[in-house]
Amino acid sequence: MRNLNRLVLALLLMVSFSNVNAQDENNPWAISFGVNAVDVFPVGEDAPQGDYFQEFYNVEDHWSILPSLSTISVSKYIKNNFSVEARGSINQITKWGQSEDNTTEPSIKVGDLMYYALDGNVRYHFSKLLSKLTKCNTFDPTLGIGGGYTWIEEGTYNTFSTDETASDLVGAGTVNASVGLNINFTDHLGLSLESKYKHSFEDYLTSHFQHTAAVTVKFGGADADGDGIYDKDDACPEVAGLAEFNGCPDTDGDGIEDSKDTCPNEAGLAEFNGCPDTDSDGVSDNNDACPTIAGLKELAGCPDADADGVADKDDKCVDVAGPAENGGCPWPDADGDSVLDKDDKCPTVAGTVANNGCPEPVLPSTEVIEKLNSYAKTILFTSGKANFQKATLPVLQSITAILKEYPDANFTIEGHTDSVGSETLNQRLSDTRASAVMGYLVENGIAAARLKAVGFGESNPIDSNKTRAGRKNNRRVEVKLVK
Repeated sequence: MRNLNRLVLALLLMVSFSNVNAQDENNPWAISFGVNAVDVFPVGEDAPQGDYFQEFYNVEDHWSILPSLSTISVSKYIKNNFSVEARGSINQITKWGQSEDNTTEPSIKVGDLMYYALDGNVRYHFSKLLSKLTKCNTFDPTLGIGGGYTWIEEGTYNTFSTDETASDLVGAGTVNASVGLNINFTDHLGLSLESKYKHSFEDYLTSHFQHTAAVTVKFGGADADGDGIYDKDDACPEVAGLAEFNGCPDTDGDGIEDSKDTCPNEAGLAEFNGCPDTDSDGVSDNNDACPTIAGLKELAGCPDADADGVADKDDKCVDVAGPAENGGCPWPDADGDSVLDKDDKCPTVAGTVANNGCPEPVLPSTEVIEKLNSYAKTILFTSGKANFQKATLPVLQSITAILKEYPDANFTIEGHTDSVGSETLNQRLSDTRASAVMGYLVENGIAAARLKAVGFGESNPIDSNKTRAGRKNNRRVEVKLVK
């Protein structure tokens, strides 16, 4: 008995308070091997048996223990903290109570009566509730109820006969109630302790207590990848992984599981979804066009030495700022007029910004315009027609020469008449005379695009049409500068 106590104490001292699991969905099956003790004394019977729970822990005087493997059970976890168990036991009853005065015979001996039992049990496990309260899965208290059949070899106190030599087995059904404690060493190994009261349905079979201590082996949980996480709880059941990632791996060990790691084979940072930032420029290597040189986020991690917004790797003028559309180089200005060649309509000749890089046109002065009009007033036409008189040709030649001196200037040739005749006739006459002058100028080298002929008829007199001299002044051609 002392050896058994020492064994139990040693097993208790071996208990680790780590986060091991009780029998549950992960390891639904369990087999237990151990020893059992039968106590027929504290069962509420007449002497030599005693009252209920009397001297319940009096192991030395009342417990009959077979000091060898004497009980084996198989159990299956069902669900919702319930399990079912089938148990078989053998024993030899050597103690059957005590004398009434408890002095002459503190332990009444009987002659090694054989004991056999087959029991079924339904147990409720409190491990999950206890785990919530204590954060520890080591202990699993249980309550059980069940039934079975027990045989006890006939003897002096369990037969109607007084013949102690009788050897027939007395068997009867029992209803059982138990309380137990499972102590988990690992997910697969534990110690099971249980006390069970077995109430007989027949008077000839005494009710009794049976106590068991057994080593329990739990199994049945599938773990295909061998990572210690059961397949039903393993998000990656075919690849060994880590508990903190529900069984999924973290190949590069950066604390980010592979399924969420953009760079699963390179240790990186969470802010970059597991990718590294080798040059520490705030751009992860998988998005960094220049991963070994610190650069700018807006340039995909590449540097920009001249700060022109063009990455050095794409900049044809790394040290001189320039626009991206010109490869990072500044636009040329060949004529130095501050108008870039791409915008300069006269890229080889210095001009002004206002004139798109071309020189400002040289326009005739007021004096020149007055001179042109003094010539124009002397243009003579055949009366009522647009034909020039011979004396007019030198005048037209002079006008042509002046216009050629100002190739960038544009002019309007205006025709006017006096009020003699109908207004319609005068309008037509002024149109044809202005066109005749323009035609002469074009024929003599003045670009048509620089000229425009307009007739005003008698609508714009510069003198009175009541006098001969006034009407002469109103019959005229004017040359005006277009600004």
